[in-house]
Amino acid sequence: MSSLQRYTGRRVLITGAGSGIGQASVLRILEEGGHVVAADISQAGLKDTVAEAEPHIDRLSTLIMDVADEDSVKTAVAQAVMTLGGLDTLVNAAGILRSAHFEETTADDFERILRVNLVGTFLVTREAIRELRKGNRPAVVNFTSTSAQFAHPYMCGYAASKGGILSMTHALALEFAKEGIRFNCVQPGSISSGMTDGTGQSKQSVGAGLPADADYSLFAKVQPMLPLDGGAQFAPPDSVASAVAMLGSGDAYFITGTELRIDGGTHM
Repeated sequence: MSSLQRYTGRRVLITGAGSGIGQASVLRILEEGGHVVAADISQAGLKDTVAEAEPHIDRLSTLIMDVADEDSVKTAVAQAVMTLGGLDTLVNAAGILRSAHFEETTADDFERILRVNLVGTFLVTREAIRELRKGNRPAVVNFTSTSAQFAHPYMCGYAASKGGILSMTHALALEFAKEGIRFNCVQPGSISSGMTDGTGQSKQSVGAGLPADADYSLFAKVQPMLPLDGGAQFAPPDSVASAVAMLGSGDAYFITGTELRIDGGTHM
């Protein structure tokens, strides 16, 4: 449990909050005193988040949001702002992953990944920007991935979406710098999440598993260098949530337009 209290009185909206890193970010920011609205497309996932947050339940609200649907985003963001009484930090953690051989990737699958990951981040941020302008040291934390800049086989759509988020974050950081709204990315790699371990709604809905005949030798360059407990291949979600909490807090008041890679030294 964190002893920091950087979020006391701070109002936070987190998408993708029903599993994985999104859920871990909710729990971390609640521990630091924040008032959080947790949004996800999965009601079951949100119920799990509520159960995990039991000690801090008085500062947590939940709502259903489909980040790929413009009307859903407009309604949910407005509801979140009403619940919180404003907005200081936005965490865009919602995302999906699909892995396939490139020539077997359908246009529908490719476009769906872009719609959820890239367009979804755009829609939520656009709807939140008016309230962020009025926020206290406002900050947006987006989720890109090491796949945005380094080769991850069988994930062309996912990599494209995360590369788009990376570039968009830089553009927004510059556009809103004079208004004091900070935009940064976390860039996870080798992290256990709903997309990698099969527990999240997003993975179950799109089938993220690697092809049955995947060449695992292609992943030789994406292994973490830092040792993990029990010889695990993936670090737990809280390894990213701690960085999300820092970037979304007032402690990061002079950090904008950049990304923080969290991959155990994989891409040194």
